[in-house]
This record gives sequence, C-alpha cells and structure tokens, in this order.
Amino acid sequence: MMNLRSVEVIREIYKPTKVTIMGNVEILESTSGNVVLKEKKKDIRELYDYLASRNFSYFPKLIDDSREGVNVFEYVSDTNSPLEQKASDFIKVVALLHQKTTYYKEVSLDEYQKIYDEVFDQINYLEYFYDHLYDEYFQSIFPSPSEYLLLTNISKILASFQFARNELENWFSKVKDLKKFRICQIHNHLSLSHYHKCEKDCLLSWEKSRKDSPVLDLVSFYKESYFELHFESLLKEYQAICPWSEEEKQLFFLVISIPPKFELKGSEFERIQSIRGVLDYVYKTEDLIRPYYSVEEKN
Repeated sequence: MMNLRSVEVIREIYKPTKVTIMGNVEILESTSGNVVLKEKKKDIRELYDYLASRNFSYFPKLIDDSREGVNVFEYVSDTNSPLEQKASDFIKVVALLHQKTTYYKEVSLDEYQKIYDEVFDQINYLEYFYDHLYDEYFQSIFPSPSEYLLLTNISKILASFQFARNELENWFSKVKDLKKFRICQIHNHLSLSHYHKCEKDCLLSWEKSRKDSPVLDLVSFYKESYFELHFESLLKEYQAICPWSEEEKQLFFLVISIPPKFELKGSEFERIQSIRGVLDYVYKTEDLIRPYYSVEEKN
C-alpha cells in the first residue's frame, strides 16, 4: 500500500486537475504533465540502470523514487492499435529484453532436477484432480450438463497429461548432462495491458521482474493470451530475435501442454464455461505445438 503522506506531498507538488485511480496506481493529470504513482516494492532504479547498461530502454522514466513507499513515473499514453499488430510489437520488445540480458551460468544436475520435480508435481496434482472428478461424475445416474461435458472429453484432457509426462522425461534425459543454463532478466508479469506504444515502446509494471529462464515469461504470456492471439506467428517473431535451444523449446511446449484446473464453484452455466475453457486451451495448445513435433518426426 502506498504511503499516504508521500502521496499527499506528491499531489501538493503537481497540483493535479484530475486524479484517476486504476488498481494499485494513481494517474495525476496536471498542467505541468501527467505522472503515475505506484507503490514502491523494489529498487526500480537499480533495475532500470541495469537494463540501460544492456542497451534496453523500453520502460517508463522513473521521475522520483525519493518518497517513502511511492515511486513516481512518467505517464506513457497508448495508441489504439489492432490487437495482432500490438501483440507483434510487444513480443519483439520482450525478445529484445531477453536477448540483451542473456547470460549463461554454470549449473549442476540439482538445478535441472528442481525444474523436473516442480513440473512433475504439477502434472501429478492436476491429473489426480481430473481423475478424481471423473470417478465422482461417473457415479452420477443423471449427470449435470457440466458433468456430462467433462465425462465425454476426459480422454482428451488426460492425453495431454500423458504427453506432458512423456516430454518431461525426454527433456530431462537431454539436459541432465548439460553444465550451462540460460538466464536473463524476465519481466515476470507479461500482459498486453502492460505494454504501451506511443512516442516510444514501453513495458510497464516491473515490480515482479527477476533473473530467470526466458521460458517462464512466454509460458505466463501464453496462458493469459492463448485464446485471442495467433501464437505461432508470435513465437516465430520472438525466435527471430532471441532464438531458443531445442531444450528450451521443449520445456516451453511441455509446460504449456499441461491443462489448467477448472473452477468447481459457481452456477452450472459458469462451470460449463470453465470446462469449455479448459477444452479450448487443450485444443489450441495442441494446434500450436503439432507443427513443431511433425517437423521433428520428419527429421
């Protein structure tokens, strides 16, 4: 939560004619210019200095970080671009972020084992969730529409878990003898809503940024935007700037192939929508990764 005293001081300095509160930010509009107030959660200036040293400058200017609990940023407006065009511009900026901050660190088998265990546990947990639901719904003499929808499509969902499990074993067999692992600065909160394009391209909301595998950024962005965007073309644009190793591609594909958990709460209509959303995710993900494995099989 922002320090209220700091906010009052900043408002007194800028004397805004209008204050707009959007989630955890405040936009102050004044005759001297518009600024954005955000809660201070980490040393953003240190991060910005690092990014600038790597020749990456696609972030809003930090105007004032001297106030307790509050950072003041320049306000960056956004143009009204077509969705796919905006996504294309966005993914190129993300690729530049990863490419310009890439380095490789020496790792032991334990590092890869940790990734394996985390993904393995995720697969087991979700697979058990769907198996348990199937057993419960199968006992219904007169299944509800949502139960019937799951019962008739459970084989497709479970097949995705089996694919992910097989690919995880295959991936681990390839990486367990590798001694290096790619690290870069990841945004860790990727969303088209966090990208504005006007006089310059800007990625916003860097508070969760950290150094980790670039795969994580693309996984989170895919899970948020898979339904509305053509991800095959976006991946090609990304890879043209920041190519991945075969092991990184495989890790990305196997992680996104794990079906999400659907919501058990809500009305019958909401439950149907939730299950339908899981099925949409499974089919669209299969369409995305099929060409890659088709080419691999031919080779």
